[in-house]
Parts: sequence; C-alpha cells; structure tokens
Amino acid sequence: MKILVLNCGSSSLRFQVIDMKNEDRIVKGHYERVGGKNSSLRLNVRGEKSVITHVARTHEEAISFVLELLLDPKYQILDSLDDLEAIGHRIVHGGEYFNESVLITPDVIEKIRQCIPLAPLHNPESLAGIEAVKKLLPDKPMVAVFDTAFHQTMDKKTYLYQIPYGYYEKYQIRKYGFHGTSHRYVASRVATLLKKDIKTLKIISCHLGQGASICAIKNGKSVDTSMGLTPMSGIPMATRSGDIDPSIVTYLMKQENLLPDEMDKILNKKSGAWGVSGVSEDYRDIEKAYEEGDERSIIALDGQSYKVAQYIAQYMVTLGGADVIIFTGGVGENGYETRERICQYLEFLGVELDQEKNRVKGIETCISSSHSKIALYVIPTNEELMIARDTHQVLQKESL
Repeated sequence: MKILVLNCGSSSLRFQVIDMKNEDRIVKGHYERVGGKNSSLRLNVRGEKSVITHVARTHEEAISFVLELLLDPKYQILDSLDDLEAIGHRIVHGGEYFNESVLITPDVIEKIRQCIPLAPLHNPESLAGIEAVKKLLPDKPMVAVFDTAFHQTMDKKTYLYQIPYGYYEKYQIRKYGFHGTSHRYVASRVATLLKKDIKTLKIISCHLGQGASICAIKNGKSVDTSMGLTPMSGIPMATRSGDIDPSIVTYLMKQENLLPDEMDKILNKKSGAWGVSGVSEDYRDIEKAYEEGDERSIIALDGQSYKVAQYIAQYMVTLGGADVIIFTGGVGENGYETRERICQYLEFLGVELDQEKNRVKGIETCISSSHSKIALYVIPTNEELMIARDTHQVLQKESL
C-alpha cells in the first residue's frame, strides 16, 4: 500500500507518495503560491520533472488538483485512490500534548488548534490540510507527525527557561525544539551505516538550512536541542537571528518605536545571514559574495559557523563526548565550505575532516579522516519517508 505525505505551508503544499512495500518514492511535488493568481506545481514522477500552472486559491483546491494528478493516466501514479493506505501530515507544533505520532481524531485536531499560539504561522495551515483531506477523502485514516514530538524526552531542567515559573504554567512557555523528524531520521540512518545499536551512540545532529538547529541525541533520544519556544532561537540562520541578548528586543522597540509584530518580523525575516550580509536570503548568493571577499558576507558566514561549532562543543558536555557528528539539511548536505569552516573550530576535540571526502553535495557519506576521534557524516534527510513510516506504524498499531 501507498502513503500520501502532506506538508502544508502558508502559501505552499509539498507532497509525496511513498510505496511502503519497498519505501520507494513514486512522486513528489511542490505547489507554490497557493492562494495567489500564479499558482504552479513542480512535479517529479519517478525522476521525470515538469511544471504545471494551475490556480489554487486554497489548500483544499491544491490538494484536490494533486489527487486528480495522482489518477491521471499520463503519469501512471495510482490506478485508484483506494491504493492509498492513509495520509500522513507534517505538523510543526504539538506542544506538550504529543510525544509521538498519532491517528488524527477530533480530539487531536482540537489539541493542534490549541497549539496555534505557539506556531501561528504553521499550525493553521496544517489544520487547513487536514480539513481538506477530511472533505476530499473522508474514509481515509490520517496520521499527525509532529516536529516537536522527538524532543519531548528532554529533562525539565533542560526545557524550562529561568523566568517566573507561572509563565510556564499559564502559557506553556518552555523549550520545545523543532526539526525533530529530520534529526530522528538521520540519527537512525547513521546508526545503520555504523552498524551499531542507536542506543549505544552519542550523536550530534546538525540540520543546517534556511532554518537550522542542532540536536544532542543519546540512546536514540533527544536530550537537548538549539531551537526553543519557537524556531527563532539557537544558531543564526538565513533570516532568523538565533540567540541574542533579550534586552536587544526591548531596546530596539523603544528606540525605533516598534510594535511586537514588527519586532518579530525583524528577528524572523530580516536578520541572520541576510541581515548581516545585506546580500540575499539565499545562502548560495552569500557564499558567492564570501568567495569574492565581501566583508559582511565573510562576517555572516564565519559567524554562523563559529556559533554552530560552539553548540557542538556545548553538546559534547551534554552528552559526555560524541561518537558522530551529522550534517544534514540544504546547507549541511551541500555546503562543503560550511562544513569545513565548522570543523576547523573543532580540531582541538580531535575532529579531523578529510578534505577530499568532504567535497560532496547531497551524498550520504563519511567525511572524517581515519585519524578523527569523532566520525563525521553527511546524511541527506528524508522527513517525508519518516512521516510515511510513522503513518504506516500507527495504522498497524491501531489494527491490533
């Protein structure tokens, strides 16, 4: 049977169909500008790529069109929607309600809705996708897979902020962490490559992309992670500030007469590598400027690599050492220059990068030298496969 994986963004829809018999991806797609007049769909069917222009004013219209394409004889994806076993939804925030993936019920939907204040840009769109599938495929079971669930194994001393405890009780203000599905996938994958039980490994996973986070994994469980209440904290990212002195927020709001939403936009959309370099939101453009000697781009990328290395060293303390460091995400998988800059800071820990092995993009491989005290791996993430696996497993559990 096959699983349809859906990931609804504010104006986008990403999807895949995965055959669970052999875990092959049959089709993947990215619907852009949902809600606008120039909606388009980038489609990849078994390696054959195409772009389809089709207006989708809502996520329901986008999902409806995707279902039509799945049945289109031209693409030979599905003979019938009966071939779909279930639908797996990526949900960004599950708060403290969920520490694992679950079958979607009215109660689950209500709890996702209650988490909207914690993820106002993401959870509403996920709910829109769930409601659309309920209408279009009313008899199909759905499973929610949460970015935050993996990190629910953190100790209270780790996830509580040192602010008045009443704010935690009243508003659930705490560290939640994100990218959990990605960190979980690459950790399990590296254990397989090393031919070791994940419960015996100390792993530091670096998901580096437009959004970025570091995760300390011990015995297969998340024990700490760099993102917090929101995806803004931790290491600096493409447009997000990462950790800053909290007083900067109130100082700037007073100096610039900024409203909370304006300040939030500055820290989420106008900071990070773009804010410092002034070049672009795209790391490829900033990397090019770096190579051309642009001072601010050099400061931005060197500064980010420095912060990543600091977090890795910090998590060495958390774990009591590390067996392996993983690089994943768009930059982590493809940016060999970034990996080199990070590892240079870690040489005092016995980390030794093999320069030749490191010059790869998007390939699953070991990039450490034979003398390195800590193994270094590039592992392309596969969150969609993880969502499909969880969906399949939840259904099997429910059928027992």
